[in-house]
Amino acid sequence: MFMQNDQQTLRHISQADFATVGVNEVAYVRKVQGDKGELYGIFAADGTQLAVAATCDLAWAAIRQNDMEPLSLH
Repeated sequence: MFMQNDQQTLRHISQADFATVGVNEVAYVRKVQGDKGELYGIFAADGTQLAVAATCDLAWAAIRQNDMEPLSLH
């Protein structure tokens, strides 16, 4: 739960600062098309592709090994 002070800060955050929220903490996985068929892309919160994995499980494991929280996009 946010404290009152945190809520006030979030209301006045710039678009540029908002775009960086979670960039180093959250990564999402979605299917991507590779040269050899369907793969699983790993992306930062801002949409930057970080890596590609052969399976969804492998993608989630890679995210967790890098101390990030995995999310699924479908």
